[in-house]
Amino acid sequence: MSNLKKIEGGVTTPQGFTAGATYTAIKKRENKKPDVAVLYSDLPCSCAACFTTNKFCAAPVILDREILKKGKARAVVINSGNANAATGKQGIEDARTVEREAEKLLGLGEDEVFVCSTGVIGQRLPVDKVLQGIREIIPGKLAKENGSEAAYAIMTTDTVRKECAYELELSTGTVKIGAMAKGSGMIHPNMATMLVYVTTDAKADPADLQKMLSAAVDKSFNMCTVDGDTSTNDSIFLLANGASGVEIKTEEDKKAMADLVLAICTDMARRVASDGEGATHLIEVEAYGLPTEHDARLVAKSIAGSMLFKAAVFGRDANWGRIMAAAGYSGADVDPTRADCIIKSAAGEVQVMKDGFGADFSEELAKKVLTEHDITVIVRFYQGDGEAKAWGCDLTYDYVKINGDYRT
Repeated sequence: MSNLKKIEGGVTTPQGFTAGATYTAIKKRENKKPDVAVLYSDLPCSCAACFTTNKFCAAPVILDREILKKGKARAVVINSGNANAATGKQGIEDARTVEREAEKLLGLGEDEVFVCSTGVIGQRLPVDKVLQGIREIIPGKLAKENGSEAAYAIMTTDTVRKECAYELELSTGTVKIGAMAKGSGMIHPNMATMLVYVTTDAKADPADLQKMLSAAVDKSFNMCTVDGDTSTNDSIFLLANGASGVEIKTEEDKKAMADLVLAICTDMARRVASDGEGATHLIEVEAYGLPTEHDARLVAKSIAGSMLFKAAVFGRDANWGRIMAAAGYSGADVDPTRADCIIKSAAGEVQVMKDGFGADFSEELAKKVLTEHDITVIVRFYQGDGEAKAWGCDLTYDYVKINGDYRT
């Protein structure tokens, strides 16, 4: 995309968006990291969203699905430290209370504020603390420069803020797109604990936005796995407020925006995998030569999610048998007699399998390759044109430590 430029910033970079964050001790932290955030648009936004496919979904997801039906919104309230999941009717009422208070403070009508939560499952949301937080933020802390604070507030076990911004030239003018995300554990394909917010000052139809977002999520977040657990709270929103005055109308402009939404989602999915709980390696799996794209997706996701292979990467062991075993049980139509496998990184590459047999390779070089943070696994089957990519991370001792006492 030659008409695209990466710029400094994040979710509040597009015109008309502000944010704020504050600490309310939803989950007590010595560093007093913010745990409530508000993202606000001066103008009504056309909206699109995708939510978790976990049937045990959280109360905010149930509420937000209803709000989304109207296709318009102005703000999002997000809290970390408590998922408000498995909390029954009370949980939905608590989420609605948060929504109504934010709408009152912002002078908005009903169903104009999305509510999101992330954190411990099965505990009632401390509503008073969340209300205290939004009262501190609205309006005093809402500012364009506070986008990064909002990105910090939504983190749980994340170790880094995940945010980006771009400028895109369309046929009738230039628009800006920003994003922030959180996600480190309880990450597994099917988006349906991951929250993502993409904003733009372009003017767009909600149906077009939904088409762009659904297609992007399918090729990015749905191909990302950390631990095989699909969260109760996963949500991704695309908000377009039209503040730039530039409308996405032509097919060329729609494609340019769709390509950028995909690029942002892919970037964020990679960051989530790279920042997996306790992770020391990002694993990218590329599957080629499968009969169909569906087969390639099955293979790539299966390898990226293999606990045995993830452990091998942590131990810097080029145990290619675990890669091919994962391809074999993926459910894809694979021919094991026509398989090649390469493991590579910035340190070099080793071919560990050729034509369905193990290849002679240097264990010393393989170990060096696996010492790098970013590892790529390439599998090729020569059965067709189907190809796909997936992202994961290694499995470490720290993953167990983090999750062994997460609730307490």
